[in-house]
Amino acid sequence: MGIPQNKQELLEAIQTTHARLWADLCTIPDARAHEATMEGHAKDTLMSPADLVAYLVGWSLLVLKWCDRKAQGESVDFPETGYQWNELGLLAQKFYADHAHQDYPALLQQLAQVHARILALVEACSEAQLYSAPWYGKYTLGRMIQFNTASPNANARTRIRKWKKLHQLA
Repeated sequence: MGIPQNKQELLEAIQTTHARLWADLCTIPDARAHEATMEGHAKDTLMSPADLVAYLVGWSLLVLKWCDRKAQGESVDFPETGYQWNELGLLAQKFYADHAHQDYPALLQQLAQVHARILALVEACSEAQLYSAPWYGKYTLGRMIQFNTASPNANARTRIRKWKKLHQLA
């Protein structure tokens, strides 16, 4: 799948990567979802499938926060208040901690809800809003959404499939 160049391609990328990932996530037994045996997002760390879902939820919520703040004319701390782009491993750890109290089915439900909110956000934007002008630095809004939804979904699916194979769940 190439880099989306328009609204329709962006919607397709988000929907396709989510659907493929979702199919894999739903086959993970609840009892194994919190096993921290997968390579984490920060060097020399481990995470669980539940942590990976928390990571995806965290990034999607950030996208929604960025868009909401910009729409209200407020400034946005990219990527997040208190974090720089070179501290994404620390931000990932924050996402894991933010959702550590949730059981796996609740995390999956939250992922489904935030996915629907991202789709609604994209649907509400015009082609011009998504792709005609830089939104953050040199990147359009559409590209920023893709960077933080479809791309991590594809990466997460690769990680989950590798984890499932290693643990003979495939």
